[in-house]
Amino acid sequence: MSVMDNDNSIASNLENYGFGNLVDIMRRLRAPGGCPWDKEQTLSSLRRYILEEAHELVEAIDSGEPRDICEECGDLMLQVVFAATVTEESGLFGINDVCRVICEKLVRRHPHVFGDVSVENSDEVLRNWEAIKAGERRNRSADSSAMAGIPKGMPALLRAWRISERAAKKGFDWKSGDIESVRAKVLEELDELRAEMKGANVSAMTEEMGDLMFSLANLSRHLGIDPENTLQLANEKFIRRFREMENLASRENAEMEKMSLDELELLWQSAKNIES
Repeated sequence: MSVMDNDNSIASNLENYGFGNLVDIMRRLRAPGGCPWDKEQTLSSLRRYILEEAHELVEAIDSGEPRDICEECGDLMLQVVFAATVTEESGLFGINDVCRVICEKLVRRHPHVFGDVSVENSDEVLRNWEAIKAGERRNRSADSSAMAGIPKGMPALLRAWRISERAAKKGFDWKSGDIESVRAKVLEELDELRAEMKGANVSAMTEEMGDLMFSLANLSRHLGIDPENTLQLANEKFIRRFREMENLASRENAEMEKMSLDELELLWQSAKNIES
């Protein structure tokens, strides 16, 4: 049965849709007589949608709303199926190959579940995982550095966490529990930034600002705090308080743009008090 012949059965089977139906629908959208927009997409054009859907899923998870999480899981899954459909048309690989490869990888990287390796805790699991990954890279003559495989497209703070985490697994790190030394490094980088600010050299200030942010991500790792999530929480807190400032100004028929900095600071403090 061709994809075209299967159109009616797909549309009439809403109650029993499964993963196979998603694959069939995506192939139909890309087939002759399908959707013009879907047929125009390439792996390059899908990049932005893959990133957007991943972020929307994370936002849904933060909301804690099951229905939203379910929907966003589907949207992200669609992008994977979409990309695999595009490559299938080029004769490279299809969604079944994607499933096979990830299943093989999961079994290979969990010898404590599917093999005879014993582990005592999740730390041992992670050490084994990284060792297996490094072996895989060596076997295919890929980059075997501990820094290999950290995506450049990751949010910068999360990437800084991953980089320092990989370095720590090679022993290049402060001693566990030595938070004071990590904090001292943050202060050292802050002093170096302050020194460069006196010279007003933008390039030098940029470098020192980066070093400061990297050291803050390192401090977050040692404290067991996700730096990306932490900054997002701070962003949302600022937005909430700023909106309250706007509300307070509106009630007083005042325009924030025309208020002095001292007046704005009073609004900010009022917004903080209201929130607390």
